[in-house]
Amino acid sequence: MILSFELTMPNVGSWNGQWAGANRRYIKFRNVSKKEGEKFLDGKETKNCYYDFGDGWGVNVEAKKILSPEKRKLEKISAGFLSYDWMIDSMLRTGKILPQKRR
Repeated sequence: MILSFELTMPNVGSWNGQWAGANRRYIKFRNVSKKEGEKFLDGKETKNCYYDFGDGWGVNVEAKKILSPEKRKLEKISAGFLSYDWMIDSMLRTGKILPQKRR
């Protein structure tokens, strides 16, 4: 099963309330077993996890099951994942995004 993870920044703590990356899509993919994917999504279409950095910035990561053709399309438009792969790891391991000291 292929899971896509899309990162957005709904809370922006910059001086002007803008995020320079807002006009791009940040998507990463993980291949997981069907059992792991179904357990992770818990019968839902999507799973959203929010993480508050504590400084006015907050990130949301939306996970969903996709098929290979959709993955190929999304790979072409993705701008990477901004080194936040640890968030995906945390989501898959614990079901939420935990700070490093709690992972």
